[in-house]
Amino acid sequence: RGFVSTRSGVLQEQRYGFGTRFEDEPGTNPEELLAAAHASCFTMALAFQLQGAGFTPTELATEAAVSLVQEGEGFKIDRSTLTLTADVPGID
Repeated sequence: RGFVSTRSGVLQEQRYGFGTRFEDEPGTNPEELLAAAHASCFTMALAFQLQGAGFTPTELATEAAVSLVQEGEGFKIDRSTLTLTADVPGID
Protein backbone atom coordinates (compact mmCIF):
# COMPACT_ATOMS: atom_id res chain seq x y z
CA ARG A 1 0.00 0.00 0.00
CA GLY A 2 1.02 3.57 -0.42
CA PHE A 3 0.26 6.84 -2.13
CA VAL A 4 0.60 7.88 -5.77
CA SER A 5 1.09 11.37 -7.19
CA THR A 6 1.72 12.56 -10.73
CA ARG A 7 4.08 15.26 -11.93
CA SER A 8 1.14 17.12 -13.51
CA GLY A 9 -0.54 17.32 -10.11
CA VAL A 10 -3.73 15.62 -11.32
CA LEU A 11 -3.14 12.92 -8.72
CA GLN A 12 -1.91 14.10 -5.34
CA GLU A 13 -1.20 11.54 -2.63
CA GLN A 14 -3.98 9.19 -3.77
CA ARG A 15 -4.16 6.05 -1.63
CA TYR A 16 -3.69 2.64 -3.17
CA GLY A 17 -3.43 -0.82 -1.67
CA PHE A 18 -5.35 -3.99 -0.95
CA GLY A 19 -8.36 -2.10 0.41
CA THR A 20 -8.66 0.18 -2.63
CA ARG A 21 -8.06 -2.72 -5.00
CA PHE A 22 -10.29 -5.44 -3.59
CA GLU A 23 -12.51 -3.69 -1.06
CA ASP A 24 -14.42 -0.41 -0.89
CA GLU A 25 -11.77 1.86 0.61
CA PRO A 26 -11.46 5.25 -1.10
CA GLY A 27 -8.49 5.62 -3.41
CA THR A 28 -7.27 4.15 -6.65
CA ASN A 29 -5.51 1.02 -7.84
CA PRO A 30 -3.14 0.09 -10.66
CA GLU A 31 -5.88 -1.51 -12.77
CA GLU A 32 -8.02 1.63 -12.61
CA LEU A 33 -5.06 3.76 -13.68
CA LEU A 34 -4.20 1.43 -16.58
CA ALA A 35 -7.84 1.39 -17.72
CA ALA A 36 -7.98 5.20 -17.66
CA ALA A 37 -4.74 5.43 -19.65
CA HIS A 38 -5.93 2.88 -22.22
CA ALA A 39 -9.30 4.58 -22.72
CA SER A 40 -7.87 8.08 -22.99
CA CYS A 41 -5.07 7.04 -25.37
CA PHE A 42 -7.55 5.23 -27.64
CA THR A 43 -9.93 8.21 -27.65
CA MET A 44 -7.17 10.68 -28.48
CA ALA A 45 -5.89 8.49 -31.33
CA LEU A 46 -9.40 8.01 -32.72
CA ALA A 47 -10.13 11.75 -32.58
CA PHE A 48 -6.88 12.45 -34.45
CA GLN A 49 -7.73 9.92 -37.17
CA LEU A 50 -11.30 11.18 -37.53
CA GLN A 51 -10.18 14.78 -37.84
CA GLY A 52 -7.55 13.76 -40.39
CA ALA A 53 -10.32 12.15 -42.44
CA GLY A 54 -12.41 15.33 -42.29
CA PHE A 55 -14.81 14.41 -39.47
CA THR A 56 -15.26 16.46 -36.31
CA PRO A 57 -16.67 14.41 -33.44
CA THR A 58 -19.08 16.13 -31.10
CA GLU A 59 -18.70 13.35 -28.53
CA LEU A 60 -16.25 10.50 -27.96
CA ALA A 61 -16.60 8.67 -24.65
CA THR A 62 -14.60 5.51 -24.04
CA GLU A 63 -14.96 3.21 -21.07
CA ALA A 64 -12.31 0.62 -20.28
CA ALA A 65 -12.88 -2.48 -18.18
CA VAL A 66 -9.85 -4.51 -17.17
CA SER A 67 -9.98 -8.08 -15.97
CA LEU A 68 -7.63 -9.05 -13.13
CA VAL A 69 -7.12 -12.80 -12.70
CA GLN A 70 -4.94 -14.88 -10.44
CA GLU A 71 -2.02 -16.63 -12.12
CA GLY A 72 0.00 -18.89 -9.86
CA GLU A 73 0.81 -16.91 -6.74
CA GLY A 74 0.36 -13.56 -8.47
CA PHE A 75 -2.16 -11.66 -10.55
CA LYS A 76 -2.27 -10.41 -14.11
CA ILE A 77 -4.49 -8.30 -16.32
CA ASP A 78 -5.71 -10.70 -18.97
CA ARG A 79 -8.08 -8.36 -20.82
CA SER A 80 -8.88 -4.72 -21.37
CA THR A 81 -12.22 -4.13 -23.07
CA LEU A 82 -13.03 -0.73 -24.55
CA THR A 83 -16.59 0.48 -25.12
CA LEU A 84 -16.95 3.60 -27.26
CA THR A 85 -19.97 5.89 -27.38
CA ALA A 86 -19.60 8.43 -30.13
CA ASP A 87 -21.43 11.15 -32.00
CA VAL A 88 -19.63 11.95 -35.23
CA PRO A 89 -21.65 13.94 -37.78
CA GLY A 90 -21.54 12.22 -41.16
CA ILE A 91 -20.80 8.73 -39.75
CA ASP A 92 -23.44 6.18 -38.78
